Amino acid sequence: MDTQPHPSESSRPRKHRPADAVLMETSEVAAMLSMSTSWVYREASKLGLKGYKLGRGKNAKVLYKRTEVFKWLEQQKIH
Repeated sequence: MDTQPHPSESSRPRKHRPADAVLMETSEVAAMLSMSTSWVYREASKLGLKGYKLGRGKNAKVLYKRTEVFKWLEQQKIH
């Protein structure tokens, strides 16, 4: 029987990006924007910055994609 690896499997180890490189916590977004975390929770989605809710209830975390935060921030630039 042939034991060659599946074509999608490479012999090199995969490079995984840690979640913190892709996602930002609400407190990080707030610090970057010089706003409070309560402002981010309350106003960000109204302004077009979408969060991703992880978990349920009052302890659920809201995370933001780093690329989307920077894209949103770039759109706020005054011409």
